[in-house]
Amino acid sequence: MCPTTLTCPAPAKLNLFLHVTGRRSDGYHLLQTLFRFIDLSDTLHFTLRDDGVIRRINEIEGVPQEHDLCVRAAFLLQQECGCTQGVDITIEKRIPLGGGLGGGSSDAATTLLALNRLWNLGLLRERLMQIGLTLGADVPVFVFGENAFAEGVGEQLQAYPLPDAWYVVLFPPVHVATAQIFAHPELTRDTISLRIRDLSLRELKNDLQPVVCNLYPEVARHLSWLNQFADARMTGSGACVFAGFASAEQAQAVLKQLPQDMRGIVARGLPCHPLRDFAAD
Repeated sequence: MCPTTLTCPAPAKLNLFLHVTGRRSDGYHLLQTLFRFIDLSDTLHFTLRDDGVIRRINEIEGVPQEHDLCVRAAFLLQQECGCTQGVDITIEKRIPLGGGLGGGSSDAATTLLALNRLWNLGLLRERLMQIGLTLGADVPVFVFGENAFAEGVGEQLQAYPLPDAWYVVLFPPVHVATAQIFAHPELTRDTISLRIRDLSLRELKNDLQPVVCNLYPEVARHLSWLNQFADARMTGSGACVFAGFASAEQAQAVLKQLPQDMRGIVARGLPCHPLRDFAAD
């Protein structure tokens, strides 16, 4: 018997590096990156409806319902499968909007995984990833469910096991416009492609970081402070920045020194997505 309600996490991600290796004829950039899930997470609540209606119950500042990736994911899945059931969705947001942590994409992926079970659709993971890609390039990795080396526009994924780690993640008080960064004339677009086996041998970076730091001094200031303690870099197109540590104690010791005008957390790196088993391969 299928459940009528589900409560599911939607974890954030870090890009441990992000290289821009080229540009396709359609304007999309070719990327290489390493995705790491962390235990900073939104929580989504789903309640089954039998009338086909899909709605988000709560208000989220800056995200009207019609633009919400969760609602769009639910409608898309319903249309793809001819499903006659609906759902009420409540979202507890903890992942900052527009910070490069993948919150909207993760919420959409959790919606696909949860409704696949709630609506008893039985779709395989690969099909859910294909549906997710139409919502955004970061959605497939959250459905994939493994920390992953990614290529293409971010949808070509290979599982990449990562050791335990703890991260200090800082939240600069700016909203970075992703499209602006990718369109910027000073963006590096010709970083040499890596092979997955060479990741530990090469100096890794975020190619978007210099452009963002020039345009958003607060990002540069947060990076400069964190670089005192470890190799810090930006995740995604920003604005959030992070540094990794071998133990929770090391990370907490750094966070305790955070200036009062900065915000941050310690997050644990996850071995896999908490909903990894919600879809069959």
